[in-house]
Amino acid sequence: MQSFINVSPDSHFPIQNLPYGVFSTCDNTAHRVGVAIGDLILDLSVIAHLFSGPVLSSHQDVFRQPTLNGFMSLGNTAWKEARSRLQTLLSADSPILRDDQQLRAVAFVPQKSATMHLPAEIGDYTDFYSSIDHATNVGTMFRGKENALMPNWKYLPVGYHGRASSVVVSGTPIRRPNGQTRPKDDEPPTFGPCRLMDFELEMAFFVGPGNKLGETIPIQSAQDHIFGMVVMNDWSARDIQKWEYVPLGPFLAKNLGTTISPWVVTMEALAPFVVDNYVQDPKPFPYLQHSDKYTYDINLEVGIKPDGSDHTGVVCKSNFRYMYWTMKQQLAHHTITGCNVRPGDLMASGTISGPTEESFGSMLELSWRGSKTVDIGKNATRKFLQDGDEVIINGYCQGKGYRIGFGQCTGKVLPAHPI
Repeated sequence: MQSFINVSPDSHFPIQNLPYGVFSTCDNTAHRVGVAIGDLILDLSVIAHLFSGPVLSSHQDVFRQPTLNGFMSLGNTAWKEARSRLQTLLSADSPILRDDQQLRAVAFVPQKSATMHLPAEIGDYTDFYSSIDHATNVGTMFRGKENALMPNWKYLPVGYHGRASSVVVSGTPIRRPNGQTRPKDDEPPTFGPCRLMDFELEMAFFVGPGNKLGETIPIQSAQDHIFGMVVMNDWSARDIQKWEYVPLGPFLAKNLGTTISPWVVTMEALAPFVVDNYVQDPKPFPYLQHSDKYTYDINLEVGIKPDGSDHTGVVCKSNFRYMYWTMKQQLAHHTITGCNVRPGDLMASGTISGPTEESFGSMLELSWRGSKTVDIGKNATRKFLQDGDEVIINGYCQGKGYRIGFGQCTGKVLPAHPI
């Protein structure tokens, strides 16, 4: 499949992808829905009238809204119809856009001239803890190898409710937080800037249609409620976290900011890259069992670019396929109590670590709790993040002659506010 738009082989955005995002421009500051194709954005608010299928012909307004929530709420049939129509419109064989120079002039915007925004209004955000290698590494550090995994870990997808208000789009700086820490276990706590600032390599999915309070989303149909995925950095203040997390878990150590990539890649675009699910032992309860594959071969890479440097040192190469619990299991578990989820809710994977050291998805693991340094190139090393460091995360699936990517997920660490 080829588009009349020129797309380089290493672009994240070929016609096989077509991820959704929300953008604005200097000459039009309104937030509007777009689709990435090569180095361009196709402004769906301009071509909303071209969605004439059986579902979208009466819902063209969703492409004129400032977020994707309305489109997310329509469900699988509408998503597939939109994707099919977009691939037709952008095909090299279709004259509808290709030959209409007047429409093309207003419908396409260079990505470099656009400002990206959060793709949805996020009502609620949940962060899971679903990488067995990450959970084992952290548990080994703090409890020893024999007690690395807590007794519940292989029975349910562990998670916590995060702070939706501090989820930000790629490129937004993140300020080092102030908070309470206890550097020495035999002394009282102190207050000041976080000293153990960390990234967490994660991915997340957006919920499409939700469920009513008191009802559940069965695992057999959970895929119908999952719109698409983004790459995520769950910034963490490790020293604040260590002191505060007993007995209720993460709080201020996590609410300082969570960064997501601007483009939402649909599950249909990811379908060719599905792989076998992680073999789970013991077998989960029936409400968490599914036989269909719902894990994906997504290459992930984290780099650190020091302030003023032109060099980005790669510190982590991992893959989403290492996840123990699937997104379907996460969503089914989340709603098993009757908890209602809504279009635009964000659900994150938890730190994605693999079985080898280079695939560890946080500085906590890479430096093994600060016991060793991590090489970031140009004679520079880190144990944790320094002020001015920019963390750059990339994710993509490699097809035959094309890539399905998410665009970069970046954020720069700013100094803490003076106390």
